[in-house]
Amino acid sequence: MRADIRGLQAYPVAHAEGCIKLDAMECPYPLPPALRDAVAAAIAHSDLTRYPGDNAALRARVRQAFDVPEAAGLVFGNGSDELIHLLVQACCAPGDVVLSPWPSFVYFDMAARFDHARFVGVPLTPALELDLPALLDAIAREQPRLVFLALPNNPTGGLWSDDAVRAVLAAAPGLVVVDEAYQPFAGHTWMPEVLAHPNLVVLRTVSKIGLAGLRFGYLASHPAWTAELDKVRPPYNIGVHTQAALDVLLAHKDVLDDMAARLRADREPLARALAALPGVTVFPSSGNFLLLRTDRGADAVQAALAGRRILVRNVSRFHPLLTDCLRVSIGAPDENAALLAALTDILSA
Repeated sequence: MRADIRGLQAYPVAHAEGCIKLDAMECPYPLPPALRDAVAAAIAHSDLTRYPGDNAALRARVRQAFDVPEAAGLVFGNGSDELIHLLVQACCAPGDVVLSPWPSFVYFDMAARFDHARFVGVPLTPALELDLPALLDAIAREQPRLVFLALPNNPTGGLWSDDAVRAVLAAAPGLVVVDEAYQPFAGHTWMPEVLAHPNLVVLRTVSKIGLAGLRFGYLASHPAWTAELDKVRPPYNIGVHTQAALDVLLAHKDVLDDMAARLRADREPLARALAALPGVTVFPSSGNFLLLRTDRGADAVQAALAGRRILVRNVSRFHPLLTDCLRVSIGAPDENAALLAALTDILSA
């Protein structure tokens, strides 16, 4: 085993049975029974004896459901994580730079390490905003092959301005990947401009809109780029069950949109309620989660919540800017109420 791999830790997945799960930005709402039955029927008729087909029908469905320009190329992945890995693999020789504002999605760094690229994280401001001058200086100095911009950013929730993104697109010598995993909660997208900028890639997932179990992501860009990425994509990486389920589900995307709208509506009331708790600071978020800082210590508060079977994500060790920070998914109303009741008790003790 490589020494750098031995020095890493595997991505942790908490045991969640019987818990209120607010640690992974999943959608808390179940699919309607009739839609679940339709998906089950479609899966039951999948041919497991053959490899998946050419995805032509799924491509058409994805273009229609998510307003992908007809002339843009598409690449599908087993979640957006696989597509991040493919981008690094296709673009970077050993030692080439992958760059991102930091802290951000941990897999940007991990994928770079796995493929022998060098990751450069450009720190956010103390208020967890984008430091555009520092980012542009780093781009000029490091000449990255890839720049990843998570919009909104995970785990901070920030949504960088259009002017800032355009400045990065103009300055970057390589591809700029706008990761829109949380786009349904932000009300903003770069997808309509995906062909207007020669180095723009838009990356998305269906995991946050109620379909995390399918592990499906998609990438849109100029066809010249997607043709190259297809060369390193594992063959048959989207299984027949995923394709069958998406064929049904994307025909009913209004159901997924409604669930996202409910989470958007609950975000600000939950943020205000959390900010009213003693010693809690809540950062602005455009995602389906909130980042909060507690003066009681993130470790102690997370442990106390876990003792009440409420799971949240402790990000305090991820970066010094996140000291004593917890990331909390927006849950269903009863889950949000349970979280607030537990925190009120814990923080007043």
